Amino acid sequence: MDATSSLIFIIAAFSLGVVLIMKRDSIPARMRRAMAIISILLIGFAFFLIVYALFNMGTDQQ
Repeated sequence: MDATSSLIFIIAAFSLGVVLIMKRDSIPARMRRAMAIISILLIGFAFFLIVYALFNMGTDQQ
């Protein structure tokens, strides 16, 4: 996976989490739960990508 696309995904996932936290009062209750679960999954995957990138930082990629 390209580093640029990973970085864009990580920024987008964390931005979604911040927007959901800031606007939680204006989101309808039924939609709030589903969006919270989706954002938790996306942020969890973003953390995985960060850890994966750190582990592979020392390997030689061609």
